[in-house]
Amino acid sequence: MSRPPITNQVRRLRFEADEMTQGELGERAGVTRQTVAAIEKGRYAPSLEVAFRIAHAFGRPLEEVFTFHPDGPPEG
Repeated sequence: MSRPPITNQVRRLRFEADEMTQGELGERAGVTRQTVAAIEKGRYAPSLEVAFRIAHAFGRPLEEVFTFHPDGPPEG
């Protein structure tokens, strides 16, 4: 299974937000803790609506939370 062409700063932003838990972010964004974990690990690309909800939960623009890589995700 290939990784989505989207990377994110969700984990870093959670820790900068007083170490917000995955569950807390999930509640704010309307998704499960498991969904947040999958997004953080790059195993799941959220819908546009969920991406906006996550960015809103951090009070950040979408581009500061998620990055699209049209040629595929960077290795790592």
